[in-house]
Amino acid sequence: MVEGRGEVTLIEGSSFCVSDGNGDIQTGATQGLFFRDTRLLSRWRMLIDGHPLQGLTVQHDEPLSATFVCRAAPGPGLADSAMLVRRSRHLGDGMREDVVVENLGAEPVRCTVTLELDADFADVFEVKENHLRVDRDDLHTEVVAGGLDLARVWEGRSRGVRVTCEPTPECRVDAVEFQVEIPSRGMWQARAQVMPVLDGVVVEPQHPFAQPVEESVPIGRLWDWRRRAPEVSGNHPGLLTTLRRCREDLGILRIFDPEHPEREVVAAGAPWFMTLFGRDSLLTAWMALPLSPRLALGTLQTLARYQGRRHNPLTEEQPGRILHEVRFGLRSSLALGGGDVYYGTVDATALFVMLIGEISRWGAPWADIAPLLPHADRALAWLDEDGDRDGDGFVEYQRLTDTGLANQGWKDSWDGVTDAAGRIATGPIALCEVQGYAYAAMLARSELARRDGDPDLADHWAERARRLRHAFNDAFWLPDRGYYALALDGDKRPVDSLASNMGHCLWTGIVDADKAPSVAARLLSPEMFSGWGVRTLATTMTAYNAMAYHNGSVWPHDNAIVAAGLMRYGFVEEATTVARGILDAAEVHGGRLPELFCGFDRDGDRPPIPYPTACSPQAWAAAAPLLLLRTLLRLDPVVPEGAVHLAPVLPPSLVPLRVSGLSLGGAMLTVDLTGADWTVDGLPPDLTLVRTPRTV
Repeated sequence: MVEGRGEVTLIEGSSFCVSDGNGDIQTGATQGLFFRDTRLLSRWRMLIDGHPLQGLTVQHDEPLSATFVCRAAPGPGLADSAMLVRRSRHLGDGMREDVVVENLGAEPVRCTVTLELDADFADVFEVKENHLRVDRDDLHTEVVAGGLDLARVWEGRSRGVRVTCEPTPECRVDAVEFQVEIPSRGMWQARAQVMPVLDGVVVEPQHPFAQPVEESVPIGRLWDWRRRAPEVSGNHPGLLTTLRRCREDLGILRIFDPEHPEREVVAAGAPWFMTLFGRDSLLTAWMALPLSPRLALGTLQTLARYQGRRHNPLTEEQPGRILHEVRFGLRSSLALGGGDVYYGTVDATALFVMLIGEISRWGAPWADIAPLLPHADRALAWLDEDGDRDGDGFVEYQRLTDTGLANQGWKDSWDGVTDAAGRIATGPIALCEVQGYAYAAMLARSELARRDGDPDLADHWAERARRLRHAFNDAFWLPDRGYYALALDGDKRPVDSLASNMGHCLWTGIVDADKAPSVAARLLSPEMFSGWGVRTLATTMTAYNAMAYHNGSVWPHDNAIVAAGLMRYGFVEEATTVARGILDAAEVHGGRLPELFCGFDRDGDRPPIPYPTACSPQAWAAAAPLLLLRTLLRLDPVVPEGAVHLAPVLPPSLVPLRVSGLSLGGAMLTVDLTGADWTVDGLPPDLTLVRTPRTV
């Protein structure tokens, strides 16, 4: 459960609900019950004798459940009410609500309990931007046995919701009512089920009346996630709280393909981005490997299913390309590219191949990897063909439709790519970190080919990676500045901003060793490092703004990747400094990192200032501490080669620390750090522990 601005948000898969603290969903706000990008309920108000309930407290049951404890409005001339109301709400492909009204008074009570409801079936984008364009003539309501059916038809498609109640209520088109008599010290109970209807087909409820809530599929999935997750213990309460929050937030952000319910995928962020993204889901799954290798496999399998097959300029689909995002709303024309699936991302395709290589290193069975190899080859073909628009060997982007994203890297705001003078770069644009991703993808495919017994293919991709690395270091390096250009513009001129993107180049290993010290120094310079983390853009750049989305803010996931890159090249002190800044920020936020926060310098004990519209929880922010911990442990498995690298460099303040139940190649490991000593238990005999860091 998420609380903010007096509102309560519940999340489960593709369903989320935003309401007031008394459980009511108010008309005309950004509140509602949503399912697959459509608002199913735009009003859900409970009244007793025509008066709204007064919220007392909200009991935190689970992320998908809450109990709103309220009282009825006091009677005329009375200061107190004798009517206590509990509304227990449970999400899962819709919603179930159990209502208990208790009469705490000495006299029996007769009253009318009313549930007012409405459904506008607005697209999530319309609601988020407060730009509703719903024609009431498209809406239809019908009284059915035990409740109401509401529906909207739009261009041959329909979305609906069925509301049924027990006991059977009196129904009208905008409410259901119960005439209730409650004896002294007695209670009355009712239940409501809210079920989505997609193109005339009712979606079966996940919390049916006949089943106890604790036995439902969503609750079972959540408990199974917790059982599978590693356990962390130690003496640093801030770190432990942060890591446990990571586990919980990633658990509630998971979504499941209805056609493949065994595949779990992480959505980008709550509440507005509870859907599959390419870049976000891939990076999150990578960072969360110590928590759940299964999440990475499900992400790859699902993205492979949607991999581009044809050329479509409107959605920017191209053969082999990995999608940017999926949307399921009735008015998909409001989404990027005007379709259900939009492909306008330049980096997800290489990240897809990188992650296949990484799950192989973590010991994923070949039976899971082999079906993904044809998709990896199609992705690499995209890098060479549509991804390289001018044949110069670099991967570029330029949108194909004016409804698509102008910038298609992770800094995808309209002004996310500027030069040192603040000028917005013109395309096609080749981002520095994307070349690093492509390089790492080629090396990953080479490793996979060797594991598959194909040395010729392995040599081919190793040579392609070598040529790309040479070309990158020649074209992107700015010797007079001592750092890499953010990008090359459409005229192949360096976009010379000092930005955090080059930290991703360290992470992928594309940086030449002789240039790495200068890159590390720049990343930790006062103009880049705020004390809480590395800024997206240096304070010395014209476009810098500490409160800008991508031009001076601090992103936890960006910093986790930067820290991993610094550690890869042996910059232990610098990597530890970045990690401690982000972990400190997590601690002051109660363990939950925001999507981003402003890039102001750290000022004593004052916490970092969150960006005003940051998602919370947000997937890659939630996963960032996991990558930071892995970085500080210097944990790098290479299971196909029979080795696990582990060489911890945790700051003394974070020790002792024990991580148990770490899944690796089918084994469950326990890493125990006590002062300068550390041990590993559970390592299978076919794996050798290497007590030195893995080299570049």
